[in-house]
Amino acid sequence: MEEPVPPLVVDIDGTLTRPDASIDPRVVDPLREWAASAPVVVATGKAFPYPIGLCRFLGVPPNVIAENGGVVAVEGATEVVYNGDPEAARAVAADYREAGHDLGWGSVDFVNRWRETELAVARDQPLGPLERIATDHGMVVVDTGYAYHVKAPEVDKATGLETVAALLDRPLAGFVAVGDSENDAEVLAAVDRSFAVANADEAARAAAGMVTDASFADGFLEALERIRDTG
Repeated sequence: MEEPVPPLVVDIDGTLTRPDASIDPRVVDPLREWAASAPVVVATGKAFPYPIGLCRFLGVPPNVIAENGGVVAVEGATEVVYNGDPEAARAVAADYREAGHDLGWGSVDFVNRWRETELAVARDQPLGPLERIATDHGMVVVDTGYAYHVKAPEVDKATGLETVAALLDRPLAGFVAVGDSENDAEVLAAVDRSFAVANADEAARAAAGMVTDASFADGFLEALERIRDTG
């Protein structure tokens, strides 16, 4: 029997949030209602514990793509799937510090503390040296608008969704995606229907099938209404 709504993959920062980066409480009930009918997958550049915690507090199954595709887990799976190159990420961090730079998160780094497959550097830190060091280790730098993410070039949210789709035994193209940033572009392009919220950067806008009129969580809620209206 056809589901009333398709499976959904959604970014967090800039998509489920208000402009101050806090979760907009208005998204909670719509996400719970969606998850009652079809899988909801939270896809983020944040370290693995963050989306798991968000799912728990939302009261939805913990289907997550973390670290831009580097870590994937779905409810009921027997293991967490790891992609990427954690050794290279650690080497980039060491060389960046040795070159006299800092990751930018202070002495207690909650951004990278639980990160397993990539590295995140604050956007007020020098980008040029980071890109050169990342290249030396076969890594790339993606600017999400919130941080510089150093990751394996073959890993992104779309490859993470491929893993999720296989674990859930669903076609990847059947998902609908909503996001706002360069690190969402691949997953927005990988599915049949996708939305960039109005605050999205150019990469996300170009990859998405549609751009909402509203920004941030308002744009996400608008996207859900458009999906329901089109079936």
